Amino acid sequence: MTEVLVLYYSRNGSTANLARQIARGVEEVPDVSARIRTVPAVSTVTTASASDVPESGAPYVTTQDLEECQGYAFGSPTRFGNMAAPMKFFIDGLGAQWASGVMIGKPAGVFTSTASMHGGQESTLLTMMVPLLHHGCVVVGIPFSEALLSSTQTGGSPYGATHVAGPNADATLSDEEAVLARALGKRIATMAVKLQ
Repeated sequence: MTEVLVLYYSRNGSTANLARQIARGVEEVPDVSARIRTVPAVSTVTTASASDVPESGAPYVTTQDLEECQGYAFGSPTRFGNMAAPMKFFIDGLGAQWASGVMIGKPAGVFTSTASMHGGQESTLLTMMVPLLHHGCVVVGIPFSEALLSSTQTGGSPYGATHVAGPNADATLSDEEAVLARALGKRIATMAVKLQ
């Protein structure tokens, strides 16, 4: 069975909702399953330590997940046009995986959520791609053959799936956002099968 790791950090639920839609898209491809994981929050108190098991939601990711999966979707809310610290902290710790080439040749896509339409979605997606390229991943986005990219008034980008949460951090995805997230998941899964 081919597996795609859907890895995210979510503070208010928007990125988690995108992750679930991406996982649905992954599982639309025959013989492919999604492995949903999250990363722990980063504490400003250096003596604090997160539990090994989250209180709710997806389990925390391990480097074994990267080794065992044949494709990846990485998601994070936007923080000033970049990924949030917990996702960056996880990625920054993957030196051994980079050195061993665990991720080379595997398809990867990215997704994000912002409070506003112009809150840094595309810059976040682009900066999330950079470490994936360093790891040798085959980066995939959403092609304009997905007609909703040309008509959405909410989220969605050729660089990856997005959500506009608004000033009240509404985690509910629009219909367009959900469809485009599933399309990204399906594309990553299809590429994972082709590249195996």
